[in-house]
Amino acid sequence: MTAHTLSDTGVMLGRSMRHITRSLDTIITVTIMPIGFMLLFVFVFGGAIRAGTDHYVNYLMPGILLIAIASGISYTAFRLFNDLKGGIFERFHSMPIARSSVLWGHVLTSLVSNLVSVAIIIGVGFAIGFRSSAGVLDWLSVVGILVLFTLALTWIAVIAGLSASSPDGATAFSYPIIFLPFVSSAFVPTDTMPGPVRAFAENQPVTSIVNALRALLQGQPVGHDIWIALAWCVGILLAAYAAAMVIYRRKFA
Repeated sequence: MTAHTLSDTGVMLGRSMRHITRSLDTIITVTIMPIGFMLLFVFVFGGAIRAGTDHYVNYLMPGILLIAIASGISYTAFRLFNDLKGGIFERFHSMPIARSSVLWGHVLTSLVSNLVSVAIIIGVGFAIGFRSSAGVLDWLSVVGILVLFTLALTWIAVIAGLSASSPDGATAFSYPIIFLPFVSSAFVPTDTMPGPVRAFAENQPVTSIVNALRALLQGQPVGHDIWIALAWCVGILLAAYAAAMVIYRRKFA
């Protein structure tokens, strides 16, 4: 992006962040559900689940973080849809600003708000027994994967926000994404699952991302999972970005 585009994107980011700070219930709602899942699985189901670890919350944490992000991006689609139907895009396009900055403002707002939610959830995790052996580089790698995952899902949210015909339609796309961690290694090892379910779980993106995050957080060798996780994140990000920009240009050609 050029300096002009970066400057315009900064203005759009500030606008979207002001909307977030005026309705903190968005972040609270997105954060409470994953925390509720974490408390439920740790204190209710945790004793009955054999995940090969003495502290189930350590096993559980990566999946909870992905659920939080998947929940959070639905609000991006909702805000984008409202701006679209409210004529905000036309108003901004009549001004001398970079057109892409309007979308990037929403995308970066999603990134910031989701990272805040993730930080809160990790804090609660530490309070209930989560512990990490990760070093500085491991934590930076965790943050990098979460950023890529958030951007990938956010651009999918942009597609939904630009294409939906109702607010419910704009947010409904996130439900299957939220469900994916439940059919992965996020809550139980995949080798405990029936054959067809196991085959799906081991070959969908969430499992490799969860496995990579779990290994990094526990300071263990990551193996090939990190490369598969990065390939999934980058591949989805590039495909969703390209599709979103095509839809955006067609709408405002």
